[in-house]
Amino acid sequence: MAYYGISSNLVLYLTKKLHQGTVTSANNVTNWVGTIWMTPILGAYVADAHLGRYWTFVFAGAIYLMGMSVLTLSVSLPALKPPPCSDPNLDNCKKASTLQLAIFYGALYILAIGTGGTKPNISTIGADQFDDFDPKEKSHKISFFNWWMFSIFFGTLFANTVLVYIQDNVGWALGYGLPTLGLAISISIFLAGTPFYRHRLPTGSPFTRMARVIVAAIWKWRVPVPSDPKELYELDLNEYAGKGKYRIDATPTLRFLSKASVKTNSISPWKLCSVTQVEETKQMLRMIPILVATFIPSCMIAQVNTLFVKQGTTLDRQMGGNFKIPPASLAGFVTLSMLVCVVLYDRFFVPIAQRLTKNPRGITLLQRMGIGIVIHIIIMTIASFTERWRLQVAREHGITEGGQQVPMTIFVLLPQFILMGAADAFLEVAKLEFFYDQAPENMKSLGTSYSTTTLGLGNFISSFLLSTVSRLTKRDGHKGWILNNLNTSHLDYYYAFFAVLNALNLIFFLVVTRFYEYRAEVSDSMTVLKEELRGDTRDGILS
Repeated sequence: MAYYGISSNLVLYLTKKLHQGTVTSANNVTNWVGTIWMTPILGAYVADAHLGRYWTFVFAGAIYLMGMSVLTLSVSLPALKPPPCSDPNLDNCKKASTLQLAIFYGALYILAIGTGGTKPNISTIGADQFDDFDPKEKSHKISFFNWWMFSIFFGTLFANTVLVYIQDNVGWALGYGLPTLGLAISISIFLAGTPFYRHRLPTGSPFTRMARVIVAAIWKWRVPVPSDPKELYELDLNEYAGKGKYRIDATPTLRFLSKASVKTNSISPWKLCSVTQVEETKQMLRMIPILVATFIPSCMIAQVNTLFVKQGTTLDRQMGGNFKIPPASLAGFVTLSMLVCVVLYDRFFVPIAQRLTKNPRGITLLQRMGIGIVIHIIIMTIASFTERWRLQVAREHGITEGGQQVPMTIFVLLPQFILMGAADAFLEVAKLEFFYDQAPENMKSLGTSYSTTTLGLGNFISSFLLSTVSRLTKRDGHKGWILNNLNTSHLDYYYAFFAVLNALNLIFFLVVTRFYEYRAEVSDSMTVLKEELRGDTRDGILS
């Protein structure tokens, strides 16, 4: 609720209250959101290497709350924002002073530091409560991420409906104050559960362990890898058991890194690594092509709180009497769609798919992600045709140059918002579970941060593409595709460009998933669950 209460309507605060243009405000939003989703890498490092997930979350939660409090003050006090301006030409409005901008953006980026420690650790703490060696708990863990995202989107739904309405019609002070209060309550609830949690201790820097493997492999690049994995260096099983860690067997993939485990005269940790260290590094590196394949879909998600919202401001938002629908509230349909799809997926689709595939998850995580990517292609295609229709109506009524409201209901944008929720139910949930599940046991926070990193880089890519396309399309005297007046812009071309980009990305995704190998389970719980599914099928046939 706190994060989406800010991000959903931020582009309108920047334009209406800080008097920034379309490209500037959209880029400022995506740059901030990009940072929000990138800082979890640091939070994951601190958790895995030093403080542990619990204490990292607690300290980061305090920073998060401080950022929200300062942000609430910056939108509440008249001295911390420029005077109101109703002139449609933003160039005639007084801009925010350096001090006002410093306080506002300072609060936003303090908040970003706080989310860096909360986002990669809170879902990981939740997943840690399940025992991988207990088949019943393992089956619950498979559903955990579906219901985790389901609960998150309840907060998002409140933010995209109630909070954005309050911000647009009552005031920004109350609109930001409520999520600040909600955040304080939620941290208190988390702390109240402390005695009941299963805690995992920090196991050292994952970056250092990975760096040692890479350096050792390069150092011994001429040394041949023995054909028998038992000849490679590995610690005694008791050493792992004593520290509550898991030993991993050697695999033939990324064979070059196995050189780090070849025994030589040196026992330096930078020249000799255990097989388990090498396999942990392999697991993290094997996921990188999948990580790259999710950048473009994350770029599409960035459009919901920027250009999709700006489109909504140009349409008829009247709905009975004097009530006007806040443009950002349409993001609530993303949430509703996602909530419905998650329930349908978990309660209906998975049981049916389990009978057909004998997979406890119904379909694989990568197959689920692939369906989400296909939906993204459909979204941007529909968005392009909808925008072309909107521009045609604007031309027919002669309101292109004046930038007046187009006589079309804002609900024409619903398909792209609803489908975005369906895409999230497939791609975002599967992405979070995939990077957690496929990460080594001692690097779960870092693995979870992969899923947030894709969103961060997606927002930065969005900023880059928006600026680049805006600049290139203005060359040689052309008006350009993206202007402050959307009625003279060509967002339809821009969305069509995104549809093509998504199609190319789907091809790349299919190629990299073709060669991906899932990591071995640390327990036989998944095997037990698969046998139970096969047994249920046989019982059904016999009966």
